[in-house]
Amino acid sequence: MTKTVPYRPKSGEIPTSPGVYRFRDAERRVLYVGKAKNLRARLSNYFAPLHTLHERTRRMVTTAASVEWTVVGSDVEALQLEITWINEWKPPFNVRFKDDKSYPYLVVTLGDEAPRAMVSRKRGIPGARYFGPYPKVWAVNETLDLLIKLFPIRTCKDSDYRRAVASGKPCFAGQIGRCFGPCSGKVTVDEHRANVDRFVAFMQNQDPRILDDLEREMRDAAAVQDYETAARRRDQLQAGREFFEKSAVVLGDAVDLDVFGIEHDELAAAVQLFIVRGGRIRGVRSWTVDKELDVPLGDLVDSVLQNAYGDDIRPPGEVVVPELPDDTSAVETWLGGIAGRRVKLKAAQRGGKAALLATATQNAKQNLMLYKTRRSADFTTRSRALEDIQEALGMPDAPLRIEGFDVSHLSGTNIVASMVVFEDGLPRKDEYRRFTIPASTDDTDSIHQVITRRLAYLRDPETRDPETMDVSSETSIAANTGSETSGTEAEFAPRRKKFAYRPNLLLIDGGQPQVEAAARALRESGVQGVAICGIAKRLEEIWTPDADFPVILPRNSDALFLFQRVRDEAHRFAITHQRARRKRDIGSVLNEIPGLGPTRVKQLLRHFGSVARLKSATPEEIAEVRGIGPTLAATVRATLDSAGTPSPR
Repeated sequence: MTKTVPYRPKSGEIPTSPGVYRFRDAERRVLYVGKAKNLRARLSNYFAPLHTLHERTRRMVTTAASVEWTVVGSDVEALQLEITWINEWKPPFNVRFKDDKSYPYLVVTLGDEAPRAMVSRKRGIPGARYFGPYPKVWAVNETLDLLIKLFPIRTCKDSDYRRAVASGKPCFAGQIGRCFGPCSGKVTVDEHRANVDRFVAFMQNQDPRILDDLEREMRDAAAVQDYETAARRRDQLQAGREFFEKSAVVLGDAVDLDVFGIEHDELAAAVQLFIVRGGRIRGVRSWTVDKELDVPLGDLVDSVLQNAYGDDIRPPGEVVVPELPDDTSAVETWLGGIAGRRVKLKAAQRGGKAALLATATQNAKQNLMLYKTRRSADFTTRSRALEDIQEALGMPDAPLRIEGFDVSHLSGTNIVASMVVFEDGLPRKDEYRRFTIPASTDDTDSIHQVITRRLAYLRDPETRDPETMDVSSETSIAANTGSETSGTEAEFAPRRKKFAYRPNLLLIDGGQPQVEAAARALRESGVQGVAICGIAKRLEEIWTPDADFPVILPRNSDALFLFQRVRDEAHRFAITHQRARRKRDIGSVLNEIPGLGPTRVKQLLRHFGSVARLKSATPEEIAEVRGIGPTLAATVRATLDSAGTPSPR
């Protein structure tokens, strides 16, 4: 492999979202801060072969010891966060960003007699109000162009303005209605300033209620046949709608708050904290915590806050979390004692704070996925996990091939099962298998059937029982091709040879009853040298056959993490197959109704949008579908009721 830096992340670990990235050295000092619309595409440029990099870039990436990133909602947010961090950390390799002229601003010269709006990179204009910065010049020009249609204020140069005042003739912008024309006396300077004040107020608040006002004025003008005014309001309304579609939500300048995004599963939780001061993200913290068993999100929020604050770290006046804990008032009192003032906990549901919470949650989700991916991909970690499993289960060798099984059904009907394969701790999706179970008494019977059919492939061909091997309802799926092959046909097909590979360990999704059913199938098959265990989801316990007590693995152990991955993958694969069959089943049920052919079945599904909505529809709602009358609708409803509409397990 061509030489590059050792800390290079895998391409799949880097998100394709917009964000800001930071290179750090071994002492955690920030060396470089950059932004990107696509983090994966941008960072890949830094990890090209070293000899192809520019000398300065090569020096930066070889000096650094790690790279990290933060996902944001848009490139505008990425720009604002990038500038904030550059000003805060002053990275040595960010030479070109140390000048404030790097990015353009939208400026309103309130200090002028007739204020103007313009695009400028210059800071410090006396009396001017700045909005931005913007990522590109065209972006701010586009914004200004839309806003001038809403608020026709002066945009011409001072020399053009003085020339128009002297001649009494408006400039080109005034002639085409893009300016009220204070230079030519169309409006007074005071009237123009009042419109500028409305412009500034709108830029501060960006209140969408202006659209309602413009629409009302347009209709009022049209009602009195003032069509010229109505046309202007129509154009302004169109510009306003386009502006709100393109503008990102930005918190007010006086907003100080902390936003916690949390993503969690059974074993771990990732936390992303955005520290917002003055309406801008001033800092970011992220960490992972061990998640206690069956802890709801509200209690997890409580634990996260206790870890985030204390000592010298004080909360702001408002803290945004994904869900309020049960003891919200007590937590607020505790936070207030640390901060020395009242602190309000809030679960944002809408607006800019909710958008920022969604961004923080997206980062937390990315961090948790990255943690799992790196933990699974690390060879040393996988080897340690397999060795720990060997020791915990008393196996003679490490389980280099683990096959996981799960059963899914709809209240005892439409029963399916899945088999997933992990070799050396990594999934082998091309060897996954799906099973259909025609009839079963309960989960243990389903497990017994599936394990019996699976182990039949490991028996010597001379001793195979044809009746046992009749698995015509079984489906073999090659994940990379999506092809389906019946078990009977595939039994002797060369491409099904992989199915005969001997596993070291069969992992059952379930507790002691399911494990005993699988062990019974193993004894009946006569196959030797295959171990069996089960993982109970509630307590994450490992059960083995004939054991009175489960094996308890440490919560943070790599062995338990691997077991969890196999179990979750088997469950995902089973429920996906079950849902696909359910969709096909509803079609077959409806096709049996007299007078309801394939065309009308498609119309029904298209009308309701999903099988779930169709199943919950009333006869009156079904009758609204074109070609379906009240009588046929009643028949459809009765047929669905007789077929049953239980929720999936």
